[in-house]
Amino acid sequence: MNSFIITGTRKGLGKALAEYYLAKGHQVAGCSRGKASINHANYLHFELDVSDEKSVMKMVRHTKKEFGKIDVLLNNAGIAAMNHILTTPYNNAQAVFSTNFFGTFLFSREVAKVMMKQKIGSIVNYTTVAVPLNLEGEAVYAASKAAVESFTRVSAKELGAFGIRVNAVGPTPVKTDLIRNVPEQKLEALLDKQAIKRFGEFDDVVNVIDFFNADSSNFITGQVIYLGGVI
Repeated sequence: MNSFIITGTRKGLGKALAEYYLAKGHQVAGCSRGKASINHANYLHFELDVSDEKSVMKMVRHTKKEFGKIDVLLNNAGIAAMNHILTTPYNNAQAVFSTNFFGTFLFSREVAKVMMKQKIGSIVNYTTVAVPLNLEGEAVYAASKAAVESFTRVSAKELGAFGIRVNAVGPTPVKTDLIRNVPEQKLEALLDKQAIKRFGEFDDVVNVIDFFNADSSNFITGQVIYLGGVI
């Protein structure tokens, strides 16, 4: 049995991931700004903002106390924003970076403190194909995820000596609330840039996450895998 921390588990991909690992007999601690939407004996839920340092520290400490260990961190929580830079409010840009980058940083830092004592652990961050495609209208969102990619590569070097691996997955659009407000023509134009021209599915994402977390992948770190044939 492995112990997971998965951020952003109230809905969408995060909820599906939590339920997937719970069904496999693992322990999962999840969080969101709202109340839990999962009821399971092996599930712990925390109401918090992932960019709130004290709340993140408290959650990680409590999870370690309850589970005894933390094997995997999935930095799933994220928000998207589509705006031309000329019409992007500063508070909107701050919110995107707070969740996408600073949330990833805080959870990685605190969980790594636990993993380094265990001498083993896997951290999976989330980026997006908007980074390599330099998508217009997503300057701030793509910039926040580009920061996550750089953080992934550097932290993989810094944490490798402690047996901690850090990688990132970059999904194409998956039909969740994250893309609910994106115009259909924008999504179609994005799919057309992919080698495999379809929306991503849960199985596509979890396949990469399971690959990163597998014991047989203990020589894989600092890598970013984009889905859909995007390079």
